[in-house]
Amino acid sequence: MSQQESSFASKRLTFRAIRHPEDLAVFNAINADEKGYQNSNYSNIKLPTQANAEKFMKETADESLLGAIIWLKPEFQETADSPQKPAAPVQNSEEEILHPTWGTAIGEIHLSALPPAHAHHRWTDIGIDILPAYQGRGYGGEAIEWALRYAFVQAGLHRVRIRAFAWNEGAVRLYKRLGFKDEGREREAVWFMGRWWDAVTLGILEDEWRARERERSGYNNLVDVLVIDG
Repeated sequence: MSQQESSFASKRLTFRAIRHPEDLAVFNAINADEKGYQNSNYSNIKLPTQANAEKFMKETADESLLGAIIWLKPEFQETADSPQKPAAPVQNSEEEILHPTWGTAIGEIHLSALPPAHAHHRWTDIGIDILPAYQGRGYGGEAIEWALRYAFVQAGLHRVRIRAFAWNEGAVRLYKRLGFKDEGREREAVWFMGRWWDAVTLGILEDEWRARERERSGYNNLVDVLVIDG
């Protein structure tokens, strides 16, 4: 990342702090994704309500180490019918006129905050939701990679944990591809669609992340990896 680039952006995405109540529409859309809701909530037999969306938004905004809306930059805006063709940004609100680089909101990402008495352990949980129309295009992986850089370079953390239910095989494959390693399973901890499933825990340590960054970028030492961020 060059010094001119924002620390709160990746190649195709921009990340802005959650603002309630104006971002409620994003959380309502997340809750309306039935499959996504079942893939990320233990309360997966419950129909999510407006109150659930409001609670999720407020907690993510106010109680997380990091809580951000994921925005697709205008130059990468796409439509479901033609995913490879960028669409011109539509500036039909004050927010978009003032901040055209934000583009289109496509989900949220957050890092949990440890209680003050636990903060010295320097780890966090990561959570992410991508709206259905934008899934399968690599945005989730790009957002997680950005969040890992934020965690290890900007926030000075040592470990990042992520969880998934065993039926969500695509998520588990993605997390492993991003460098997360198996840390354990809660055997048959979740009842879903007529059978028991494991709850899977994966994690990545800062040294593992830095080694992966060196390998990906071709840099040979730790200082080089840190300087990449400007």
